Amino acid sequence: MRKAPLRDLERELYYFQLRVGFAGAVVLVAFTLLLFRFFYLQVIQHATYASKAEDNRISIVPVAPNRGLILDRNGVVLARNYSAYTLEIFPAKVRDLERTMRELGELIEVHARDRARFRKLLAETKNAESLPIRTRLTDEEVARFVAHRFRFPGVEIKARLFRQYPLGETASHVLGHLGRISVRDRERLEELGTDAEYRGTEYIGKAGIESSYEQELHGTAGIEQVEIDAAGRGLRTLARTPAQPGNNVSLTLDARLQQVAESAFGDRRGALVALEPQSGAVLALVSKPTFDPNLFVDGIDPTQWSALNTSADRPLNNRAIAGVYPPGSTFKPFMALAALELGKRTPQSTIFDPGYFVFGERRFRDSKPGGHGSVDLYKSIVVSSDTYYYQLANDLGIDAIAGFMQHFGFGARTGIDIEGEALGVLPSPQWKMKRFRRPEQQKWYAGETISIGIGQGYNAYTPAQLALAVATLANRGTMMRPHLVARIDNLQTGERRPVTPVSAHVVPHKPENLDFVVRAMAGVITDGTGARAFAGAPYTSAGKTGTAQVVGMKQNEKYDERRVAERHRDHSLFIVFAPVEAPKIALAVLVENGGFGARAAAPIARAVLDYHLLGKLPAALEKAAPVDETDEETGD
Repeated sequence: MRKAPLRDLERELYYFQLRVGFAGAVVLVAFTLLLFRFFYLQVIQHATYASKAEDNRISIVPVAPNRGLILDRNGVVLARNYSAYTLEIFPAKVRDLERTMRELGELIEVHARDRARFRKLLAETKNAESLPIRTRLTDEEVARFVAHRFRFPGVEIKARLFRQYPLGETASHVLGHLGRISVRDRERLEELGTDAEYRGTEYIGKAGIESSYEQELHGTAGIEQVEIDAAGRGLRTLARTPAQPGNNVSLTLDARLQQVAESAFGDRRGALVALEPQSGAVLALVSKPTFDPNLFVDGIDPTQWSALNTSADRPLNNRAIAGVYPPGSTFKPFMALAALELGKRTPQSTIFDPGYFVFGERRFRDSKPGGHGSVDLYKSIVVSSDTYYYQLANDLGIDAIAGFMQHFGFGARTGIDIEGEALGVLPSPQWKMKRFRRPEQQKWYAGETISIGIGQGYNAYTPAQLALAVATLANRGTMMRPHLVARIDNLQTGERRPVTPVSAHVVPHKPENLDFVVRAMAGVITDGTGARAFAGAPYTSAGKTGTAQVVGMKQNEKYDERRVAERHRDHSLFIVFAPVEAPKIALAVLVENGGFGARAAAPIARAVLDYHLLGKLPAALEKAAPVDETDEETGD
């Protein structure tokens, strides 16, 4: 047998000791590094990591401020706040949104519109921390969720402030509404340097006073230092810097007058603007149909949003400041004043009105078949002779008309303190060159001037512009800029900042000429086209009815309201101020497709004046009867 080779024990021992020594050195170095790292973290970086640990223990929570109230001129609250519980989902913390919503629905009532609204917000709002799935929870629903809270990671209950509009649809276009802060809103807030004030705030003014006076109403956000547990739930509040509430905004609006005006319209579409001539204060601003701003408070659901946006009646459109319409015969008093001021007519200037005016090969018809016979300037306003103003427009020329009408604000924004005001159209050769592209369209033709004289043609103005023009007449030629806000109150300091009325322009005129036009407008009420609507009124007033075509008629075609689709019928207009000797209110009324101004618009104006001047609440307005063929109305 072969013998096993002898082992070199000394050599093996040497290598073993070498390995042990190397391993020991590695362990020693490792422990040295760990000790150094421990020293570095615990001693050198102590302050840094202590701060981070404290941050993990303490959460900085922004506190949204109370939004300021909106009140009318008498202190009636038009917009206020209330607190309620909201069930919110943190999308980043939820694995299966659909399953979570389904299971929440088994615990707390979640309607289909709530889910639709949540999905809409999720699609529109990027990087949102949390989104509401149910708002305004009852105490019972809150208790039920708290008991099952462990089942829903990423779902929390929050106490939030909600906006409330106690009068519902009343003055909705004035007040506007809130909406969720969009990316564009954030960018605008950053540009203004106010984005920090919106920490914790998810809604912002989107229209009306809520938007125009956002910086006054919003307030300044506060902060809370809250101790939290490992799951991120709040344990206790350690410190608090209170939020500063927004300022209260008091309007010039009279809420009761606004309600009277809105109810006078009934179901008809249209607009009304009532001003205080001496100050420009807006007493009422109506756009019909209205909408309920409460629908937007916690995010409007897609069905309601679609209904508002697709409605043929366009309830979200503020007709009072954004709708443009031909002024019809309400334009005639200003044409008469232009004729007197420019020396084209005297009060005694008389024409024979056969019921038409011929220009070239075209015949322009009067509203009264057969005409009004001999007509002077006074009678032209009282009976609303179209023929008189066809001829007057031709004599004045378009440049003179446009130049004079600028003084009354036609074709210019009034400067009212809410957004969305339309410019309107004061026609002129210069305007036409800018409006049209083709050379043949840019030329102004003399025949186009004729219709301008009766407020037709290219004429297009907002009800606010008409109200401002008649208020300027009432105020003896001094134009006061319209404003809706009367005062801003700072609740922190008690400071009250009244809004000072601003004179925007003074119309150059001779007092006797303006007196004459006002006297003729008073004749419209006592003896003319407005007499029926104002019969028995115990106050004096000066006004003018108007009827504006919506679709053109053929040259020899007679307009028959009953054969025209409702939305193609003439618009009804009326301008008025009262009392004549010391005007307290001036207003313009437009009723879309309402027909003769004396029939639809004038009774609405009468109801408003009766309440403002007499405190008389009107009975429900009777619907206007159709025109009797045997008693055909003449004029507007």
